Amino acid sequence: MYIRRSTRKYKGKTYTNYLLVESVHTPKGPRQRTICSLGNLAPAPAQEWRDLARRLESALKGQLSLEPSDEKFETLVETVRRGRRRRTASIPAPSAMVKVDTDHVETEEARAAGAGHVGHQIWERLGLNEILKKAGLLKQACALSEVMTLNRLIAPSSELAMPDWVRRTAIGDILGIDFSKLDENKLYRNLDALHPNR
Repeated sequence: MYIRRSTRKYKGKTYTNYLLVESVHTPKGPRQRTICSLGNLAPAPAQEWRDLARRLESALKGQLSLEPSDEKFETLVETVRRGRRRRTASIPAPSAMVKVDTDHVETEEARAAGAGHVGHQIWERLGLNEILKKAGLLKQACALSEVMTLNRLIAPSSELAMPDWVRRTAIGDILGIDFSKLDENKLYRNLDALHPNR
């Protein structure tokens, strides 16, 4: 979801409208679908629109926020919900239901994700990748630095034990990097790259 600004001229006057929009896949390719009009809300400076859209998307999925919400935001969420209910009321319900036999469900390669996800969000909010890039570290070195830092915060271990810990967690999935061949030598080399920039 994101917020798009729309302007229209009528009788010499310019009217501004803000739309909450989502991308959807259709048989003809990706299309933009307007979820609801936010009116002349002027939600915030344009650089804060993405954050507002993310907060709205999370609220619509039932995700509770750690940030305090104000009455204006709650009204906006309710407006979007009403618009969605009207739109989905005209869509026929699927005819076939899928049954899942829970006695025969198996899990494979279960990995811890919570602490790693929270640590990654804090890493992103602090802008540590940008700091490391300014210090001359490449993308791979930034990722290894983040993994090493998260290890020290979540389950401190030596560089020798760290690759096994990484593979037991979902950090690779969170960062979008395959750590299956990670070994302690890469971690030691990364420490050598970090040391001059300490």
